[in-house]
Amino acid sequence: MRLKGYSSKLLMLTFASVLLATAVPSIADHGWGPPPNYYHWARMDAPLQLQVTDSVSSLWDTELAEVLAKWNDSGVMINAVTASDDAKKTRRRCQSISGKIRVCNESYGYNGWAGLASINIENVDGHSHIIRGTAKMNDTYGPYSQDFKYHVMCQEVGHLYGLGHTSEDGSSQKTCMDYSNDPASQFPNSHDYALLANIYTHLDVYDSIAATDTGGGGTKPCRGRNCRNFDAPDVPPMGVRVHANDHHEIWVARGRGDSLWIHHVTLVPEAYRR
Repeated sequence: MRLKGYSSKLLMLTFASVLLATAVPSIADHGWGPPPNYYHWARMDAPLQLQVTDSVSSLWDTELAEVLAKWNDSGVMINAVTASDDAKKTRRRCQSISGKIRVCNESYGYNGWAGLASINIENVDGHSHIIRGTAKMNDTYGPYSQDFKYHVMCQEVGHLYGLGHTSEDGSSQKTCMDYSNDPASQFPNSHDYALLANIYTHLDVYDSIAATDTGGGGTKPCRGRNCRNFDAPDVPPMGVRVHANDHHEIWVARGRGDSLWIHHVTLVPEAYRR
């Protein structure tokens, strides 16, 4: 079997992702990617010092600040906002930056999703290292409840560190990395912190957090049958959908060089669909 326009390397990763994505993770082992080498940022020093570009409007300023502070409480990382640009065009494009993460919000349309986390990864020494990432909050279906705003932003940002879900059946583990409606699931919990400590327990031989350019990682507008309705301008091509359920989808696409884009889509809860 071969999909036109996709390399055998991408297909192998796609099929592997299907197997991984459909497995039910344990609460204490919810990394994103092939265990034990979960997707993560490469760094030669600890803690992980990750630069954040703030591209959210005043509608999400409080949530972004609180979510970054909660993830910093892990002791594994120091998220620091080092640049801000909340112009409407910037938020709409939400262009990625090498070595950094960008968090955005905008009305991205009635496309079925409330949040979209995208990471660009490269394989070095058998490890899948994140080299850039974006998290997008879709205002089209709002206004959202305060609980849900914290939950979706916390989850999308958590994906950018290499975390997956603690559950995908709607049950509550009292963490933003589940898919429950529990008011106690707005922020990370001790299991998330423990897994981050495990993922980032080793140091690497180089830094993927060292920004080398301000480009978009070879991104193009999403067009064609594989894009479905994910056609906001200047986002990475969504590529091949490898997993879907009532709460989320995972897509894989080719990036610049030998890198790959992996997208985690949080679907709009029933309460906000219209």
